[in-house]
Amino acid sequence: MRKKIPDLSMALAGRFGDHHGVLARLHLDMIDHLDATIARLDAQVEAVADPFAAQIRALCTVPGIGERAAQVIVSEIGVDMGRFPTAGYLASWAGLCPGNNESAGKHGSTRTRTRTRKGILEIRIALVEAAWAAARTSTCLGARFRRLHRRFGKKGGGKAAVAIAHDLIVISWHVPHDGVEFHDLGPGYFTRPDAPTTTHRKDHLIRELQALGYTVQIAPAT
Repeated sequence: MRKKIPDLSMALAGRFGDHHGVLARLHLDMIDHLDATIARLDAQVEAVADPFAAQIRALCTVPGIGERAAQVIVSEIGVDMGRFPTAGYLASWAGLCPGNNESAGKHGSTRTRTRTRKGILEIRIALVEAAWAAARTSTCLGARFRRLHRRFGKKGGGKAAVAIAHDLIVISWHVPHDGVEFHDLGPGYFTRPDAPTTTHRKDHLIRELQALGYTVQIAPAT
């Protein structure tokens, strides 16, 4: 920018009279008023959320979920998970349960399977934003986001974010239900031999070979 300082100085040259000063003062006063209003609302939110401080701190251990997102989750869902028999009920209620689109054993397009249903808009917005934040972390959820993004293609970030938001709503059920904090499995979890994705793929390949008439015996590599 140093080479452009003369041009920038010329661009800043102009007339700034009392009229412009009044307008600038009005804009600054409006900004100060909005900042003060936001501060008052933040204080009110903190006061209302104080009885649930322990649950909010536990939710903040989940990658991508910050204090504000945790407050939104608690305010919309509460901390009594007895109303939802399973995490799947909560995901469906919140509108973060993707459709399956399966008929006669055949799956439909990934676009249909990652489309969310109608639900609680505030929860969906908060958790999708949290999913994008989790995508930038070196965690199990971050690794899963990147795997899904590669599978869905260059423009599949939104689909991957919805899938991670579904994972987050499931975790948000378990954390208060079990009274625990989140324990990250690490970014290499999905490549471990005992990972569910690895086990499912192995079983799928075994079934395909058996369908072709082969007898399959599995032995770990040395």
